Amino acid sequence: MGRFLGAYDNSDDIERNDLNKCPDCGCFFVQDNCPVCGKLCPFEMRAGNRVAPKKKKKNSGSSSSRTVTFIDWYHSWWFIVLMLIFMPIIGLVLLFTSPHKKNAKIAVAVIFGVITVGSYFGIGFFGGMIKNLFDRPVDTSLSREEYISRCEEVSPEELYRNSESYKDKFVKVELTVKAHVTDSDKYYGNEKYPDYYVCTDGSGKEFYILVRDCIQDVSLNYIPGDVITVYGEVDEGYTVYAVDGHDSYTGPTVNAAYVEKK
Repeated sequence: MGRFLGAYDNSDDIERNDLNKCPDCGCFFVQDNCPVCGKLCPFEMRAGNRVAPKKKKKNSGSSSSRTVTFIDWYHSWWFIVLMLIFMPIIGLVLLFTSPHKKNAKIAVAVIFGVITVGSYFGIGFFGGMIKNLFDRPVDTSLSREEYISRCEEVSPEELYRNSESYKDKFVKVELTVKAHVTDSDKYYGNEKYPDYYVCTDGSGKEFYILVRDCIQDVSLNYIPGDVITVYGEVDEGYTVYAVDGHDSYTGPTVNAAYVEKK
């Protein structure tokens, strides 16, 4: 009634609860003594008395337990990318119904969206968005009182004649508004501050100072003839091209943080 000797193996999961089992050679038998080694079967190894052995846990990390997912050709990355380029709607459907990882699908969709928006609005759209994050033509870390206290009073003519020496300095200058212009270069380039006030010194002399509207508090829409006191930072000379294409003005530029009307 015993097993063949060749069947003895440490990994053998055979168990016969209806038979006695030899504790030495693992042989199953009916009689009291093992037919292989002749040893008397102890009480705890007899049929009905043995404790069921624990099943060995299978190694989930072994190569034999890994599953392989087969992807249909129309869900392959190369085909999805081609569809996104030539047939976007179908490409998106294939992308989100594919078995690829969720994070990868979201990343591809975002990249596709950025490229699509960029091709529609132009590269300048993204350039303007990025520039708006970092373009700070006036110091926004100062309170109004702190800002104004830093401004050096200068006359319009002095500022016009020596604009290079005042570059990046805080100035206070009294000017008369000649025109309100939205600069086409900055407007279509999606910059944050495209509006300028073309100003003179009010004496009738033929020179212009451009005041870029970077005002940090609530500002008014100034009209020709308004006399304003500008607190700002001097930038390089600039030419403003009106959006309607009719006018252009050139002169030193003051990035205005605060403006007071007389």
